[in-house]
Amino acid sequence: MNGIEWTLGVTAVVLPTIAWLSRNSLSELTLYSIFPPLGIIAFGLMWTHFVMGALRRYSGSTSSPHWLYMNISMGLVLSLIVLHPGLLWVALYLDGFGLPPQSHLEAYSTQILFVTLGTIGLLIFLSYEFKRFFGQRSWWKYIEWLQILGMGAIFVHAIGLGGELQLSWFMVVWIFYGLTLAASFVYSRFIYKKGSI
Repeated sequence: MNGIEWTLGVTAVVLPTIAWLSRNSLSELTLYSIFPPLGIIAFGLMWTHFVMGALRRYSGSTSSPHWLYMNISMGLVLSLIVLHPGLLWVALYLDGFGLPPQSHLEAYSTQILFVTLGTIGLLIFLSYEFKRFFGQRSWWKYIEWLQILGMGAIFVHAIGLGGELQLSWFMVVWIFYGLTLAASFVYSRFIYKKGSI
């Protein structure tokens, strides 16, 4: 299982990077061109956590996630989900749009729903960082359920705003992410656990 985990993780980094490189010139980088793939890579790495959890349950594997992969991928995810909007906020501020939420209203007035979904996803994912403090509490299971809502919000956010998804081959990858994420969630939460929360 650990080989599959690493393969999926590397693929989740490489494919968005290829899509991004096909649309951007390294000689003309700006904050606006750097921030988009960071969110897509973060989503892909989080996707590997959901999919690998479901694969382990389905196969009956007793192996736990490889500690090195989990530490690296979780550290990358946290960094990327902060950098993705952070670089955008800095760019918008430097261009005179101010800070959120004003900058979102000014720069993305016609796409505010997709921006809002991204913000909701960000807040949900950041809330997961409190697991070390509250993970044993009875209500924490609801925070874990919110994670799938966060993934759904980010999935739609990227469809509405992601330039890389304009590439037909990468849209196929994105749809694959969505379908396998949904299947992993349904299996892990309803079939494997037989409907218990």
